[in-house]
Amino acid sequence: MEYEDKAGRPSRPPSPKQNVRKHLDFEPLSTTALILEDRPANLPAKPAEEAQKHRQQYEEMVVQAKKRELKEAQRRKKQLEERCRLEESIGNAVLTWNNEILPNWETMWCSRKVRDLWWQGIPPSVRGKVWSLAIGNELNITHELFDICLARAKERWRCFSTGGSEVENEDAGFSAADREASLELIKLDISRTFPNLCIFQQGGPYHDMLHSILGAYTCYRPDVGYVQGMSFIAAVLILNLDTADAFIAFSNLLNKPCQMAFFRVDHGLMLTYFAAFEVFFEENLPKLFAHFKKNNLTPDIYLIDWIFTLYSKSLPLDLACRVWDVFCRDGEQFLFRTALGLLKLFEDILTHMDFIHIAQFLTRLPEDLPAEELFASIATVQMQSRNKKWAQVLNALQKDSREMEKGSPSLRH
Repeated sequence: MEYEDKAGRPSRPPSPKQNVRKHLDFEPLSTTALILEDRPANLPAKPAEEAQKHRQQYEEMVVQAKKRELKEAQRRKKQLEERCRLEESIGNAVLTWNNEILPNWETMWCSRKVRDLWWQGIPPSVRGKVWSLAIGNELNITHELFDICLARAKERWRCFSTGGSEVENEDAGFSAADREASLELIKLDISRTFPNLCIFQQGGPYHDMLHSILGAYTCYRPDVGYVQGMSFIAAVLILNLDTADAFIAFSNLLNKPCQMAFFRVDHGLMLTYFAAFEVFFEENLPKLFAHFKKNNLTPDIYLIDWIFTLYSKSLPLDLACRVWDVFCRDGEQFLFRTALGLLKLFEDILTHMDFIHIAQFLTRLPEDLPAEELFASIATVQMQSRNKKWAQVLNALQKDSREMEKGSPSLRH
């Protein structure tokens, strides 16, 4: 009514909210307003001491807000500077790889300069070329051979889908049921390959490429067929190479002794690799090694998945590609060195876990695993035991299986 009298016009009916607050003549909009607001006219004024106290509180709030704002601005500036440095570093590395290293690959790839540059990670734009050269093509696979194998795979898919008979001479030793199971497993595994990316699933841009490479490989190596884990390796290659070149690298990569031992499930050779790994495990991490022994945690529990997929399933994709970089440089020993680097990185955590929690942790590594910390940990791992390098230890264990069983109790059946 007071407002109506002063303004000379009728006031609107009070809202429900106004009714609730009808005894308040003011409504503070924030903590700041609450501190600085004078009391309503119907209440006693603030004492001078309280007003001064509120003024000091307000000034402290402003100072803290400015500090937070300055700290956030500094953080953003630091991030921007780091990103600029990284982009500049990658740009310079690309020029070095394209202009100096790749044109003179045979003479430069093993030089100290190139090895140091390699350790820092290969720029994505040249990664495929470097991988292809480092993996090599000992099998002499051509693009034409890939086309032939792919055509055979497509014919099989057609025959299986129509229920026709397709026994071929070169596959006489392998049953139709085995081949059909292999093709069905490919179809199932493709949908489970990097599902978060959605590029390998049905309808995705790389689905058919991945299907083609895996199908062609089952025709190229029917004695091996398709084994779970292969889809991740092929997918990483597809992201960095054309289809035919990815198939060539894929076939040669799986033909390496370590990969062939695992994908053909050669138990004796797999046990030898585990025994060699334990030699360096005990050498580098004796405390953790003893803890694993005490809890009966054998290498196969966590190593098989890491080796089968070359860490592409276990690590973030960018980090896995960097592991692949050095793996292409150093060969199979780097796979086991990486495993020791992971164990060393998380040693303090693992030594306080029991069997179940260790197994769960190692089969599901943290998703935010920092690349620099992991590679710093890997760099401290020594792949030498009693003046013997990885290859020498592995060869010695291969020559005498009895000695291997006596020296590594965890590998006994």
